[in-house]
Order: sequence, then structure tokens, then C-alpha cells
Amino acid sequence: MNPISFVCIITGVMLNACAQLLLKAGVNAVGHFEFSRANIIPVGLKIATQLPIIGGLGCYVLSVVVWIVGLSRVDVSIAYPMLSLGYVVNAFAAWYLFGEVLSVQRLVGIGIILIGVLVLARS
Repeated sequence: MNPISFVCIITGVMLNACAQLLLKAGVNAVGHFEFSRANIIPVGLKIATQLPIIGGLGCYVLSVVVWIVGLSRVDVSIAYPMLSLGYVVNAFAAWYLFGEVLSVQRLVGIGIILIGVLVLARS
């Protein structure tokens, strides 16, 4: 994989990870909710007007554009597994930003993901 292709793929992964974190921040601002016939419109409007959610959706749009450019340069069998790096980024970011737990099991899983991505990237 050449450097430009790598940058496209990693940028797509990072934008996707950022989108998830922004969506989580937006939902945290709204709080726990359940959709029902009576509240679907008010809750939907409250969610739709959260700036982090709007930013997250924007990151998704950008990530798709960058991802398509990356896919034009890299085999999907190499590019798609790189998305798993988003799990690694989000696990540490969620721990830092939202106080989510990073258990030993999660850390072992992250290590396995990183080894898998390294093996794929070198093939």
C-alpha cells in the first residue's frame, strides 16, 4: 500500500471513529430516551438539533468520500479490515472522554485487533 492510499484509508477510519464519538456525545447530552408514538417527534427534534450529532453526521459524509477514494486505490480485502482500527481509537477515546471502562479483556481484544491489522498491512 503506497503512502497516499494509506492516508486515505486511515483518514476514512479516523473520520468514522470521530463520527461515533460525536454521536455518543450528542446522545449523552440528550440523555436516556425511548421512542414512543407520543414522543418520537420531540425526541427526534432534540436529537437532530444537537451540534455533536450534526458534526458526527458530517464526519460520516466526509469519511464516505475519503473511503471511496481509498477503495479506488486499495483492495477491499486490505482496506475493510483497517476499519477495525476505529474500534481501537474509540475504545481509548471513550475511556478518556466518557469514562468508559477498559477492562483487561477489552485490552486483549485491542491487542488482537492491532496484530491482525499489522499482519494485513504487511501482506
